[in-house]
Order: sequence, then C-alpha cells, then structure tokens
Amino acid sequence: MRTIDHFIAGGAGASTGRTHQVWNPSTGEVQAEVPLGDAALLDRAVEIAKKVQPEWAATNPQRRARVMFRFKELIEQNMQQLAELLASEHGKVVDDAKGDVQRGLEVIEFACGIPQVLKGEYTIGAGTGIDVYSMRQPLGIGAGITPFNFPAMIPMWMFGMAIAAGNAFILKPSERDPSVPVRLAELFTEAGAPEGLLQVVHGDKVMVDAILDHPDIAGVSFVGSSDIAHYVYNRGVAAGKRVQAMGGAKNHGIVMPDADLDMVVNDLCGAAFGSAGERCMALPVVVPVGEETADRLREKLIPAINALRVGVSTDPDAHYGPVVTPEHKARIEQWIQTAVDEGSELVIDGRGFTLQGHEKGFFVAPTLLDRVTTDMSSYKEEIFGPVLQMVRAKDFEEAVALPSKHQYGNGVAIFTRNGHAAREFASRVNVGMVGVNVPIPVPVSYHSFGGWKRSAFGDTNQYGMEGLRFWTKVKTVTQRWPDGGGDGSNAFLIPTL
Repeated sequence: MRTIDHFIAGGAGASTGRTHQVWNPSTGEVQAEVPLGDAALLDRAVEIAKKVQPEWAATNPQRRARVMFRFKELIEQNMQQLAELLASEHGKVVDDAKGDVQRGLEVIEFACGIPQVLKGEYTIGAGTGIDVYSMRQPLGIGAGITPFNFPAMIPMWMFGMAIAAGNAFILKPSERDPSVPVRLAELFTEAGAPEGLLQVVHGDKVMVDAILDHPDIAGVSFVGSSDIAHYVYNRGVAAGKRVQAMGGAKNHGIVMPDADLDMVVNDLCGAAFGSAGERCMALPVVVPVGEETADRLREKLIPAINALRVGVSTDPDAHYGPVVTPEHKARIEQWIQTAVDEGSELVIDGRGFTLQGHEKGFFVAPTLLDRVTTDMSSYKEEIFGPVLQMVRAKDFEEAVALPSKHQYGNGVAIFTRNGHAAREFASRVNVGMVGVNVPIPVPVSYHSFGGWKRSAFGDTNQYGMEGLRFWTKVKTVTQRWPDGGGDGSNAFLIPTL
C-alpha cells in the first residue's frame, strides 16, 4: 500500500508505528496510509527550521518574492495533477479541486508583493533632531494546522504569508487527504526555497499538542471545528504563542421579497451543495422573508435540487462528489434524521443514495428541510454536508436577528434589489463576512478572511494585510544622531569621493 510520508529535510527517520488510512471516497476503498508523527519527530523538524530561518529572514524581500513567483509558476504548471490528486483523496470533483488550488494560489500572488507590504513607517523630526521608524520582523518559526476540506487553499493561505514575511513554517495537514500538502512543499522547495524552510508533519492530536506546546514555535494558525479551535487557541496562548484559530459556521442566506429568485436558486444550489457542503463558507441555511417568498422559493428550489448530479470525483458532469469518509457520511445522515425528529419537514431526502458501479462510495444526495426553527439542534450545529435548511422569517428584523444571534458568525448573504435594505443589513448583522447578492463572500486575497463569535478565536484574520500582521512583530526605533564625527567638533564630516 502507498505511504504518504512526512516532508522533512533529511528524511522522516524512525516511525512511531501509528498510521491513518486514506480513503478514495468515490470507490470506498483505502488507497494509502499516512504515518502519524509525535513530539520527537516535531523536534527534528523544528531544529532544522531553526537553522534555516535566520538566513531566510536576512534574505532581502525581493529575493524572497522571486521564490514566490517561481512557486506560482510551478503551481500553474502542475494544476491538473494537483487537482486530480486532491479529488482522489477528498472526493470533490476535479473542477472544484482546481478552485481549491486557485484560491490558495491567489494568496501566493499577494505574497509575491512582499517587498511593498513589508515597508514600515517613518517620521522625520518627531523631536528635535529625532526620527522614528518602525520595521516588521518575522516571528521565527510558524506552524499551521489545516482541515481536510481545503487541502490546497488553506495551507497556502498560511505558509504563503508566513514564509514571505521571513518565517520558517511547519505544516500539519489533515491526515484524511495529506498528499496535496506534501506535493506543495515539494514544489516550494523546487521553486528555490531553502530545504527545511517548509516542512510537513503528519499526525493526530498527539502532533497538535506537540505543536502547541513546543517552545520554539512562535505562532500557530488553525482552521477546523469550533470546539477544537477553542482548545487550540487556549492551549497555544497559555504556552505563550500567537494563535489564530478559525472554527465552524452556520451561514445564512437572507432572501428578501424583491430578490431575483432564479438567481437565488442557482446560487443556493452551488453554495449549499457544492463540494458536498464540506466547506465552512457553504450556505446551509436559507431565510426567506415572508411566507409568500418562502413558498415561491421552495417551488423553484425543488426541481433545481432534484436536477443536481452526484458523481465520482472524475465525472466532468457531476455537480459534486462524495463526502470524505464513511464516518462523515453516517454523521450527515444522522443529522438529517435528527432534524426530522425535531419537527423539520423533509422535502427532499438525500439519504441512501448509491451510484451504480460505485456502491461503496461515500455519497449523500442533496437534502432540503423546510420549517426549521431556531430551537432545533440541527439548526444550532454545523452539519457540514449537502443539506439545506429553510428557516422562515416574518420580516426584515427577524432576518437580521437570526444570523446575529447564532453561535457562529462566519459568513452571511442577503439577496435583494433594495440598496437601502442591503446597506442596513451589512451594517447591523453580527457576522464577520457579508455578501450582497454574493452567496459565498470569501474575500479576495488582498483583503482578509475571518469570522466572529465561535467561528474565530484570536484577533487577527487570515491572509492579506491581516495575515502579514499575524506573522510579523513590530519593532520601533527612535534615533538621534549628534553633529560631528565623534571628536567633539560640531563640523559635519564630508566623505571624500
């Protein structure tokens, strides 16, 4: 069986003997195994990083940018291979996998401008003969702990900015789909990065705890479920680290009576069911305002959802593929049953779906639940699957209150033709990222990504200028130069040319 090894300068060394299975979600078969590392393995990676990081930090930003430019070229050249590899382990269709890679690549493109964004501030004459300037310096060694649902994008969100700013980086990807993160590290080294600057260690909670406790790791970035994000944040901060920990979500889509329902239905089919709903910026809750709006929306949604094609990850005509593991499939189907037990109306049931020739695959067909209420656990918690819940709001005020009061505050969207309603909603809603007629409001790479409430722990967002601030620390210098050459005279020394 194929082994997906760690990517550590000089080789991984002795194994702990513990491994994790990597499935092919389309076939339901185990295709590889990944070794699970421990604190000793992490120590080796950190020692290597400590040797290479100072020289990298001393490399001028323009030269660091050249590595980023070359890495960008290599990603583009290997896009198809990366997408197919990603799809084979995650289950998302190849086109969706390409989007995963592309959104990460956009952050690398921003990191190519590191000479510009690293420039500090300067004040001439802050006092008599006194100038003040600031500089941004790298933290030293950073680490990233990334989830299974975006094995290309989220690692590049993290290590792109961290390394461009002068840090070394240790990545612990999900053990469910680890091949693409390893391949990214290989390509980054091929791009001209010093060996050991970007390393990949595999592991479970043992490795996570080792990262959070290691005294030489200065900053940790995490994306995953909210409970684990809270744990990561608390443990990392207690160890004196800088931590940003992004958690779960339950994003709402508000549909006003004046919305273009054909556009809304098309957007919902992609945002709720694309990538089998396995993304923190999916749109799993739709909130039509008014019973008449809800009835019209439901009438249009049913045929559109029934027309969605579920297929294997290599099917070019499939709208989405299987979910990542058999355990996750069972969890999603249990949530559907819970929603029914709680009183939701099951309009379309996606359970029990099989694909001819791929009966062992981890497929869940699209599901629509109507008349969901806020007291239901299926509404309160993240399902993370191809399930769309309809919560009917009586008016605009209730529509604003629903996402604002929810425990998660990652993203939200409003669909309307009314500019005043959109502006009011965007200003008042208690959520970190807002879309106006945009169902998945993930910011472009030169802004930044981050939710509120239990969707994020820490004060600094991912990528963009916020990412730069997270991976650097500010040093401020106040300077005064006396007249003369140090011999007591007041004359300026003019050097001989």
